[in-house]
Amino acid sequence: MASPQSDQLVGILRDTVVALVRRDGPDLSARQLGVFLTCYLQEGAHTVRGLAADLNVSKPAITRALDRLGELDLARRKIDPADRRSVLVQRTLKGTAFLRDLRSIMAEASSHSRRSGHGGVHELPRRVAHG
Repeated sequence: MASPQSDQLVGILRDTVVALVRRDGPDLSARQLGVFLTCYLQEGAHTVRGLAADLNVSKPAITRALDRLGELDLARRKIDPADRRSVLVQRTLKGTAFLRDLRSIMAEASSHSRRSGHGGVHELPRRVAHG
């Protein structure tokens, strides 16, 4: 059975995803968001091979996610000068701004959830939900 804390966390996740969908900005799949967050929250150099291993998905799946992140300028790829067979994933200014917005949306969802005393936030203030 779900605990009140896990219900609250799932509610925060739901409200964060809904706010991201409602705002003007990139709409990422779960895989794309997983790749994005791994690149931005874990220190060190990230490669396609390393991301595939970390996320336990195929290299082509990582490549497709990076294609989309690249289209949105949330990440870019660069040949590793130390090993030209390897591709490094780099952060971008737009990606850093997206992460800042995501943190703000999640903080608002968490705060609203605590104030309302329930696990789900059904309507975040529009100023956050629309970026």
